[in-house]
Amino acid sequence: MSRLNRKRRRFIILSLVIPMALLIAFVVLPAIDLFRLSFTSWDGYSPEKNFIGFSNYISMFQNQDLWLSLKNNAVYFVVHLLMIVVELAFAVLLTSKLRAAKFYKTMVFMPYIINGVAIAYAFSYFFSPINGAFDAILTSVHLESLIRSWLSDPKIVNYVLASVSLWRFSGYHVILFMAALQSIPQDTMEAARVDGANTWQLFRYIQVPAIMLMVDFVLFDNIRGALQVFDIPFVMTAGGPGYASSTFTLYTIKTAFTFSNFGLASTMAVAIMFMIVAIYIVQNFLIHGLILKDRR
Repeated sequence: MSRLNRKRRRFIILSLVIPMALLIAFVVLPAIDLFRLSFTSWDGYSPEKNFIGFSNYISMFQNQDLWLSLKNNAVYFVVHLLMIVVELAFAVLLTSKLRAAKFYKTMVFMPYIINGVAIAYAFSYFFSPINGAFDAILTSVHLESLIRSWLSDPKIVNYVLASVSLWRFSGYHVILFMAALQSIPQDTMEAARVDGANTWQLFRYIQVPAIMLMVDFVLFDNIRGALQVFDIPFVMTAGGPGYASSTFTLYTIKTAFTFSNFGLASTMAVAIMFMIVAIYIVQNFLIHGLILKDRR
C-alpha cells in the first residue's frame, strides 16, 4: 500500500471515528444515563439514587398539568405545520426572477439569527397591555374592540406565542427550501417548459418531488421544535397564567430545578425523545405512504 493510500485510509478512518466518538459521548451515553435516572427518585444533589421502578412513568401519565402543557405544544406544531405550505410557496417565489430578491431573502432570514431571548423580550413589550405597540396599532386603525389581554388570556395566549415562534423560524425554513429548489437542474425545468408545463405543473410534478428530502427535514424540525419550545414562553409568560402557556420542556425544567425532582424530569425527557421519533414515523407514513403514494 502506497504512502498516499495509507494517508487517505487514515483520514477516512478518523473522519468516521471522531464523529462517532462525539455522538457516543454527547448523545448516546447521556441518553442512557437519562433513561437510568428515570427509574429513580433522585433530587439532583443527593448521592443516593433510589430505584422506584415505573413510579415516575405512572406519575407522568397521571399529571394533568403535564397533559395541558403537551396540548399547548400541539398549538405550536399545528401552526407551524400549516405554514410550511406558505413557506414553500414563498421560497418558490424568491427563487424566481423577482426584483429585489436578495433584499427579501435577507429580511426573511434576519429573525432567525436574532437571539431568541431578545425576540421574546421585544414581543413582550409589543403585546404589553400598558403602552403596547400592537394595541396602539389597533387603536390607530379604529379596531379597539379587538384589543385583548394577549399574554394573560388562556384562550389566546398560546396562539400569540406560536405566532412569535412562527415569525422567528419561518425564514429559516424558507432559506432551506430555497437551497433545495436551487439544486434542481435547470435543464429539467427548461425541458418541462418546452413540453408545455405551466407554473403549477412545474411545482407539483418537478419541484416538490425533487425536494422531498428537504421537506422531510423541515417536517422533522417542526416536530422537534414544537415539542422542545422553551425560550419564548419562558421569557414572555413564564408558562402562565397558571399552566395555560406552559410547554412540555418548560414543565420538565420546572420539575427538575424548581421542585428538585430530577427522576421525574428524566422520565419526561425520555418521553419527549420517544414522542419526537414516534410522531415523525407517523407523519412520514402519512405523507409518503398515503399522500404521495399515487405519484410514485
